[in-house]
Order: sequence, then C-alpha cells, then structure tokens
Amino acid sequence: MLTLAIALGCAPLSAADTKVTERLGDAADFFSEVMSAPDKAVPQDLLNKAPCVILIPGLKKAAFIFGAKYGLGFAVCRAAGGVGWGPPAAVRVEGGSAGFQIGISSTDVLLLVMNEHGMKHLTTSKFTIGAEATAAAGPVGRDATAQTDALMNAEILSWSRSHGLFAGVSLDGATLRNDLDVNREMYGQPWDNKKVLTSGAKPPAAAAKLLDVLSKYSPRKTN
Repeated sequence: MLTLAIALGCAPLSAADTKVTERLGDAADFFSEVMSAPDKAVPQDLLNKAPCVILIPGLKKAAFIFGAKYGLGFAVCRAAGGVGWGPPAAVRVEGGSAGFQIGISSTDVLLLVMNEHGMKHLTTSKFTIGAEATAAAGPVGRDATAQTDALMNAEILSWSRSHGLFAGVSLDGATLRNDLDVNREMYGQPWDNKKVLTSGAKPPAAAAKLLDVLSKYSPRKTN
C-alpha cells in the first residue's frame, strides 16, 4: 500500500543539507567523471544493457594483517519500460580479506547489475558478491565489449577508481546489504530496497543530479 508520502508526491529529503545529500552528489560526480573520460569509461554497450547501477563513492579499505572493506552508496534501477531511472535505494558494502597487508585507502566503486538474476539479489536484504551473485571485473574503455564467457554470464560487473586509476576489480566476498536508516532519511519510511526499487516512489529532490547524469549517459535500456 502506498504511503502518504508517495500519494502526495512528497520527497522528505528535498531541502535538507545532510550527509545523505552530499553522498548522492558524490555518487553523481563519480559517475560523471568516469563516463566523461573517453578512453577510461564503462563500456557504453554494457551500461545500456544494465538494468541497475550501484555507486559507492569512497569505499574505505583498512588493513593490518586482516583487511576490511566498508562503504555507503546507492543502487538505482531503470524505471518501468527501461526509459529513465527510478528512485535510489541506499546500500552498505561490507567485507573482508586475509593476508599480510598494512595500509588504508579510499576507493570509489561502480557496479553494473546485468540481468534479472542480479536484480533479484539486489532486492533481498543482503547478498554476497561472488558467492550468491556471480561477478566479474568489468572491462574498461567506451568501446570495449564483453568478449569472454565470464563477462557475458556475470550477474554483476565491477570497477573501482583509486588515485585516479579506473579499472575492473573483483569484489568477491563483499556483502551488499540494505541501509534502512538512509532510506528512512530519503523517503520518510525505513523501506527495504525491494520496496524502494519497485514501488514507483518519487525520488528525493537531492537525487536529481544523480538521476540526470545517469539519464545523460544512458537514457534507455537496450537489449
């Protein structure tokens, strides 16, 4: 049942200058910067085929013998009919690795959800990349294509940008989960991501920049 916020077309975050607003802006800037680089962009044909995009600006990685990853971002899926983009849903990325390593860094991460199986995982409360959802490091270059079986069969393709370098990256073992607190800030309700991504809710005004840049580079889904 639609809530009053949807029925009235309200967007609870519309005028708030919050960390969520800043994070939405960071996600938009990250995607725009990646796609405006002519030889280092996400391949256009893959972007146009993807039903959903996940943007995680500033994924934190810290390591001292055992590594850990933690980041906050947004998943955005195409609107009905594959034209335009729907409301963003908040996500958290958590994961770890073992090994002899010392250091700390901040990395921007971009994921493309490539098919319905990937979308089903995205609408669950959490899932593990590489275990529950098949994943592969994405190719780089506007005209690059998915030429291997691993790329063509992957449910999720992933890239990262660190120190100015944009490249495909494996996120196997990382867990993607709903961020109900941020969804509450954006929509006035602690909706899970299935509700956000499938309800037809009005996006918050703070998401306008992100949706505009997604539409600029991929206004409609292709087969």
